[in-house]
Amino acid sequence: MPKTPAAPAAASAAAPEGFTPAYWDDACRHLAKRDRVMKKLIPQFGEARLQSRGDAFITLARSIVGQQISVKAAQSVWERFVAAAGGPVAQLSPTAVLALDTPALRGAGLSARKAEYLCDLARHFDAGQVHVAQWQQMDDEAIIDELVAIRGIGRWTAEMFLIFHLMRPNVMPLDDVGLIKGISLSYFSGEPVSRAEAREVGEAWAPYRSVATWYLWRSLDPLPVDY
Repeated sequence: MPKTPAAPAAASAAAPEGFTPAYWDDACRHLAKRDRVMKKLIPQFGEARLQSRGDAFITLARSIVGQQISVKAAQSVWERFVAAAGGPVAQLSPTAVLALDTPALRGAGLSARKAEYLCDLARHFDAGQVHVAQWQQMDDEAIIDELVAIRGIGRWTAEMFLIFHLMRPNVMPLDDVGLIKGISLSYFSGEPVSRAEAREVGEAWAPYRSVATWYLWRSLDPLPVDY
């Protein structure tokens, strides 16, 4: 069995929007060598790559807005929320959100619970309770612990943030329905898959579990996954 390479360095805690991780091509070569499914799957998507959103607060706010509603509905509510906060999206800040009252948030189409979640997110950022500047030096679990302390952010959302914002290379979100479905279809002929079985499949992907996960998402939906 080929030797597992050392884990790549974590990407910056504030990757610019549109940033693609430098480890991607190395990850693809590693996965193709270690895993027969990945060897066939990766070439199907050509030069497509994971790309980051550029701002941590905006990324997390958007994830809260999009919970449990369709992509189309989420986009509509998001646009109204940004407009209520003074727009444009690039200027959306914790201070701007905290300046909104509950009627303004509800008027943007947010539920009472999501309005509370967004205010709690803004308070955490405004008070420095999340250590954005230190994230580059922190391990994945330490960052997850910080994020799940915010109302409305669970482990799955935190893992999506690690993958799509911080570009962490070795995240395997076992609570993600799409990942489990992709493993079922690609490795088990559509049979049900347990978390233990999924974790075992992912052992061959290390230290690039995030990249393998992204390609399995693409196998279910050719459009790029974006959170």
